[in-house]
Order: sequence, then structure tokens, then C-alpha cells
Amino acid sequence: MSQDGVDLDKSMGYLLKEASSALRAAMEEVLRPLGMSVTHYACLELLAQRPGLSNSELARGAFVTRQSMNVLLQALEREGQVTRPAEAPVGKALPARLTPRGRRSLEKATAAVRSVEVRMLAGLSETEQASAFRILRSMIHSLREGDDGA
Repeated sequence: MSQDGVDLDKSMGYLLKEASSALRAAMEEVLRPLGMSVTHYACLELLAQRPGLSNSELARGAFVTRQSMNVLLQALEREGQVTRPAEAPVGKALPARLTPRGRRSLEKATAAVRSVEVRMLAGLSETEQASAFRILRSMIHSLREGDDGA
């Protein structure tokens, strides 16, 4: 226990952060041989599910800055995994789309990431997994509901 009385073994926030860190490390480990990072994978997955997202939308979805996402998108364009128009059809946003090469990369990455998730959930029954999903969604909802938009 620390001086202020917080027992990290009983802190839900600390435990969630530790789980998040372990998950990210495991994902990075399986994605690295594919030449990807978690952010790279997240970008491809988001574009597969929602083609035409802008840099800002992708950045929010992958939990990175707009600047970081822009650098990644430029690299993905050079590699032929993503296409964006030369000029914005409306406003300033350049909608991104996966190319066939990007889809093939995503298929390999999805299998790798799925193996990590299977490993993570292996010790839980189907009922426990369903409860975990429900509890995590409830926590997210409670935190966002309490957010006044600031």
C-alpha cells in the first residue's frame, strides 16, 4: 500500500491499465513479424469496417494523435495498402480506403491478433467472457456518461 492508502492490487483502474499494457505488448509481439504495429493494425481494421474515414476519425479510433495517424497513412499509401484522393471531395478531409494489398495484410494481422485474444480469454468460461464484456461496456458507459464533453 502506498503512503496515500491506495492498494494497487485492489485498484480497478490500475488493474485495467496493467491488462491493457499486457494486451498491447502481446499484440505488438505477434504483429511485429508482419511488419506492423498495433496502431497500423487498428488503422487497417477501422478502414475495413468503415471505409472512407478521415485522418481525424482514424486517429480517434486508434487512440493516437492526428499527426501520428497522418504519418502512418502516408506510409501506408507509399506501401500500397491505403489510397486517398489527391484532393478532398468535400472540406479538407481525405477519405482513406484499403487497397487489395491492405486487405491481405489485414487478414494476416487479424488472425495474429485473434490468437492473442483467444489466449487472453482461455481461462474464462463462455459465461465469464459474456460477463466480462458486459462489465467492461458498463464501465466505459459510466465513464463517458459522466463526461461533460470537456
